[in-house]
Amino acid sequence: MQGRVQLYQRSHINTDEIIPARYLNVHDKAALARHAMEDIDPGFVDRVQAGDFIVAEEDFGCGSSREHAVWALQGAGVQAVLADSFARIFYRNAINNGFYPIEIAGISTRVGQGDELNIDLAKGRVINMTKDEVYDFPPFTSFIQAVIDAGGLLSYLGKQKSGAGISDGT
Repeated sequence: MQGRVQLYQRSHINTDEIIPARYLNVHDKAALARHAMEDIDPGFVDRVQAGDFIVAEEDFGCGSSREHAVWALQGAGVQAVLADSFARIFYRNAINNGFYPIEIAGISTRVGQGDELNIDLAKGRVINMTKDEVYDFPPFTSFIQAVIDAGGLLSYLGKQKSGAGISDGT
């Protein structure tokens, strides 16, 4: 994966800031995307491009258990969120919806707004093309990668049930 950084040097970005509660009656990713991050960054939707990455500090996605937060980011074209750490419920919601939550301690202080990143998921490596730096992270387990590759947990389970040949990594 390759894309640009949308940097938030802030901890505890909660799900209500990712997608405000007033839009929780919407279930379409494209419609949600129009309001992604609007309460903390009104220019986000005008600036973000398909393939970008969000980089943030600790506890990204804390707060309410909202799949809408993941859907809004997916709808906006964000490929992944890289954060110093994640709220566990957001982390699971991301995986369950086929989205990459990449945890790298200190990432928020190592990259800059607009930096170009190349992410090798298999090797657990982020290459900052702008700064010529490399940041390592533990690769996803084969099971988690299979769930994300399938487009999320429900798709993964559906393919398992239909015998579509998806491996559970064992």
